[in-house]
Amino acid sequence: MARQNGIIKLKGTIGDITFYKTKDGHLAREKGGIDASRIKSDPAFQRTRENGAEFGRAGTAGKVLRTAFRTLLINSADSRMVSRLTQAMIKVIQADLTSERGLRNVIDGEAELLSGFEFNIRGKLGTSLFTPYVGVIDRTSGVISVDIDPFVPANMIAAPGGTTHFKIISAGAEIDFENESFIETHSESDILPWNQTTTAAINHVNTVTADSTKPLFLALGLEFYQEVNGSMYPLKNGSYNPLALIQVSGL
Repeated sequence: MARQNGIIKLKGTIGDITFYKTKDGHLAREKGGIDASRIKSDPAFQRTRENGAEFGRAGTAGKVLRTAFRTLLINSADSRMVSRLTQAMIKVIQADLTSERGLRNVIDGEAELLSGFEFNIRGKLGTSLFTPYVGVIDRTSGVISVDIDPFVPANMIAAPGGTTHFKIISAGAEIDFENESFIETHSESDILPWNQTTTAAINHVNTVTADSTKPLFLALGLEFYQEVNGSMYPLKNGSYNPLALIQVSGL
């Protein structure tokens, strides 16, 4: 892979060279590779097929998780979140110690490895919210909750420039990766001023199926706003809104 320089940038194929544009700039690469039919059947590519199967399984699992949290992710994800989540899912699948290679999956892996995953690298929860919080997943009752004691926003939230207000958001999800389905509920606080006034205690209760046998997830985040002439506007279209998985129960 080579980077294109010069004033004129090319797109398309000339001879054996393909020119294309990515988020990293205008690049060029030589055509080539191994015939797909050989990869599918040649014993020499058995490991390639196994890796491909597990990569595809990780991509599907990541898509289900993203869809479950879509309501919160609309304003709280960076441009490379999909690929980062897929890589995290691969680690979950590789932690499956019971299935054969190529057949490893999320259910038999370690979903808990996803705990701490940040959906927005541009605004991480870990560097935005400093007040203590308690996240609990109660599998027996199906209650997925977050409790935050009163705090002073200007002291305990590192907000991007231009912030005048903020909101605490959370969601609980029960995900069936095998059937690619989920149950999700979410909560949000009022839009609160980012100032020196102490907030009231915040309690979010997100309920899923009681006694579920599926992996359960708890996400917590912030949304930042700017008040202009009495109206609230998402700050910079939500570019710096943090959202992270703070609790995971994979069974």
